[in-house]
Amino acid sequence: MENDDLTRIRVMRIIARMNVGGPAVQVSGLMRSLEKSQFEHRLYTGFCATNEADYLETVASDVGAFRIEGLGRRVSLRGDLKAFLFLVKEIRTFKPHVIHTHTAKAGFLGRIASIVSFHPTIRVHTFHGHLLNGYFGSYKRMLVVLAEKILAIFTHQLLAVGDKVRQDLLAVGVGKSENFGLMPPGLEIGDLPNKKDSQELYGLSQQAILCAFIGRVTQIKRPDRFLDVVKEIKKRSLDFEFFVAGDGELLQNCKERIAREDLPVKILGWQSNIEQVLSAADVVVLTSDNEGTPLSLIQAGMAGLPVVTTRVGSVPEVVMDGVTGIITNLDVLEIADALEKLANSEDLRSQMGASAQEFTLANFGVKRLVNDHEVLYKKLIANRAKS
Repeated sequence: MENDDLTRIRVMRIIARMNVGGPAVQVSGLMRSLEKSQFEHRLYTGFCATNEADYLETVASDVGAFRIEGLGRRVSLRGDLKAFLFLVKEIRTFKPHVIHTHTAKAGFLGRIASIVSFHPTIRVHTFHGHLLNGYFGSYKRMLVVLAEKILAIFTHQLLAVGDKVRQDLLAVGVGKSENFGLMPPGLEIGDLPNKKDSQELYGLSQQAILCAFIGRVTQIKRPDRFLDVVKEIKKRSLDFEFFVAGDGELLQNCKERIAREDLPVKILGWQSNIEQVLSAADVVVLTSDNEGTPLSLIQAGMAGLPVVTTRVGSVPEVVMDGVTGIITNLDVLEIADALEKLANSEDLRSQMGASAQEFTLANFGVKRLVNDHEVLYKKLIANRAKS
């Protein structure tokens, strides 16, 4: 290694935007906890859309970041080029040992900027999910896969948050198994407030079983399927009430349907205090078409809550079916059946919640995530020094 490598390892972390969700939680945990005596760590990110909550502003206000115009979600030739040139300049100035990109757009611009900068660096990219299902039509999907195949050739280490995501990407030719590792999420939650106080705060029932939908109210999360399930539960006259803690472009549509069909759902909107939300709930439900490794289910487990979830992405790596929750297919009636099973047995809810807490705390803690990254960066740098 060069002489300046004997000081701190410089890590440049790039993510398109820090909207509320799994990637933002992971990145914030790394920014806070990577050992400062060994690593100089910078975060580069764009701006959230007007209908998105910015995690850096609402939760992780202690995490500093370099903001880049054009690095948000929207595709714009002018904006993307501006962000690309900014990244090239920053790479040449900061001279990072490691450039670690997260999410598709940041992975595309960040890795190409690294190549064009001519600065010798180790490139790492994390797939927090994948774009093979539910996001694009067949033509765009083909282009995305082609771009990821090419970029993988110039990436020293690929990471996936779950094995299902990794296997799906390998199956279409993205990367090679020898440099495609697993990096499961790692997080922590604080102490939960009193359940009754939280329910009163949100104006929720204290008699019914409370089921939470937590996350972005977007098409991939299928809030329409969630409301179909609620409608079925109402038809069965089960003692359930539901609430939504999240925001997104489909929230207004959901509000209108809830009012039109008189569904037992309360909309809380996006909430910065996840502990308060979890303490109010008895069960968490996920109805998505596609997921990477859903943090909402890990957080539910850490709070001692059973879950009902569709079998998508790496969900089976987070939820032990029949032990910490119930995994279903995408069928509305099957999801409703699972919720009815939990409604009929307080003991089952309690047993699954206790098992979920034990399992998630052991396997998805933030200390593990940080340690795994530190070990990985040091290993990659050591391997480069030997070559």
